[in-house]
Amino acid sequence: MKADKIKKIILDSDYRYMILSRKVFKNTDDRKTIKKMYRYYFKKELDLDNPCSFNEKLQWLKLYDRQPNYTRLVDKYAVKEFVASRIGNEYIIPTLGIWDRFEDIDFNILPNQFVLKCTHDSGGLIICRDKTKFDLQRAKRVIKKSQKRNYYYWGREWPYKDVKPHIIAEKYMEDTETKELRDYKFFCFNGEVKALFIATDRQNPNEDTKFDFFDADFNHLPFRQGHPNAKVPPQKPVNFEKMKELAMILSKDIPHVRVDFYEVNGKIYFGEMTFYHFSGFTPFEPEEWDYKFGEWLKMPSKENK
Repeated sequence: MKADKIKKIILDSDYRYMILSRKVFKNTDDRKTIKKMYRYYFKKELDLDNPCSFNEKLQWLKLYDRQPNYTRLVDKYAVKEFVASRIGNEYIIPTLGIWDRFEDIDFNILPNQFVLKCTHDSGGLIICRDKTKFDLQRAKRVIKKSQKRNYYYWGREWPYKDVKPHIIAEKYMEDTETKELRDYKFFCFNGEVKALFIATDRQNPNEDTKFDFFDADFNHLPFRQGHPNAKVPPQKPVNFEKMKELAMILSKDIPHVRVDFYEVNGKIYFGEMTFYHFSGFTPFEPEEWDYKFGEWLKMPSKENK
């Protein structure tokens, strides 16, 4: 069987499991659900009493590090105010509008290029590069599906549970050199950047997305997670040191959070804050890197049992 067909079967299997988990586990408590999902993805038991790997510790944080402010920080609209107050409004991608319903959007007032997304979800992104070719019905289907989804039920990332659904339009951004919106995802541990990863070829329909990981000095790290490395690793962003500085400010006093930035034509823009990288369900290859990342994550005191 060809490799691409095998890959499709695996992806379809994971997607079916994701949908099933939302339905079957919806009324199951978080601890039991997380343990079952961890067993599915890693083929071994989750140790919540003495977590050592990065992915194990992310599951522990879902259950026991429940700071109320995290809900605000995963809200794609509300987080902008927080970020602006910490590092300045110049790093915020302009918001063109915010609505409760898709039917309320007046597309006539939007520019020729824009991005639509829901504030409470992961995914459901609509990119409009030319309004004359914009597929309104497809956009409506994607956004309405996203609005109905509570992302918390997939992976039990509890900060998403109480985010109020809104639709926002943002300014379309594209770097003239890379011809894509490439983001730089910084792994922060109590305000210290330890690593980052870069996703490339996401907008290229003829290529698989590539993931490349680097240490805090931008040395390429020899592992994979979820996707292959690029044949030619991406270059260091011009504003690399400044991005690290901003990430450290935003992640201060948080045990672990991934802070994402874009670099567009030499300027930095904030992307999002992610508390549970890949929801803690994507293996490292080789596995030793799961434990190396785990060493960086110092666990806070348990707030509830």
